[in-house]
Amino acid sequence: MSSTAHSGRAPYYFVPAPSHHPVMLATGLFFVILGAAQWVNGVGWGAWALLAGMVIWLGVLYRWFGDAIHESEGGQYSDRVDHSFRWSMAWFIFSEVMFFASFFGALYWARVHALPALGNIDNQLLWPDFKAVWPSSAPGVTASPAGTVEPFTTMGPFWLPTINTALLLTSGVTLTIAHHALIANERGKTIFWMWVTVLLGATFVCVQGYEYAHAYSELNLKLSSGIYGSTFFMLTGFHGFHVLVGMLMLLFITLRLMKGHFTPQRHFGFEGAAWYWHFVDVVWLGLYVLVYWL
Repeated sequence: MSSTAHSGRAPYYFVPAPSHHPVMLATGLFFVILGAAQWVNGVGWGAWALLAGMVIWLGVLYRWFGDAIHESEGGQYSDRVDHSFRWSMAWFIFSEVMFFASFFGALYWARVHALPALGNIDNQLLWPDFKAVWPSSAPGVTASPAGTVEPFTTMGPFWLPTINTALLLTSGVTLTIAHHALIANERGKTIFWMWVTVLLGATFVCVQGYEYAHAYSELNLKLSSGIYGSTFFMLTGFHGFHVLVGMLMLLFITLRLMKGHFTPQRHFGFEGAAWYWHFVDVVWLGLYVLVYWL
């Protein structure tokens, strides 16, 4: 391995040295899951275990990604490693597509199959006041015949979701401009448009936080608001988390650009983050139409 490094050529396939990062990351995630499970069940030390797990998890990620950056900048990654990164990112995004497909599938099944079945003639004997409309908050319709769901108002597309749609679509454009600038070796222009993209992503998260506060306080729309509330918050909430993760990815890529990392020929770290961000954009478009409009 040292001979390839001294020759200035990357090895055919880089094999990292044994590391404690995986076991430490698993330990952190163990405490995250254990603490979260105990916290939601009212155990006092659960919150502290969750916090400790998050600290361990974030610390390991910082050091692990730092090692990967040093290996990349040290010339250890050959074209073959680059290809493996591309395939890995592609499969990761595919798994994310399947993740969101499950929630979109739940929304489809509830609206097209479960709700009509609950409103048929057989169930009318059990719930005579129930009407099979989506969402079950129309005038004169009982949202919960059993009285377990409080009355709520649905979230329409205007104006916060539409503003967020404009923010995400604009961020996709600014990210593309930054990518073309990087290919043209215009580093200053790349950094500028990357900061604009990060700012747009952060604004999206803030607007969604305000939307949630509005939903809870003024619309009485909660996660417990029947199948509408659960699918609404699961879809929008997980998407918002993905936007936050993507925004952090772009932030760190921008900081690396400011340190002189990446070249017009080799910049998969940038491309991988861009792939993820465009995936987030596409998911939001589907969510915006199916959740807020239909």
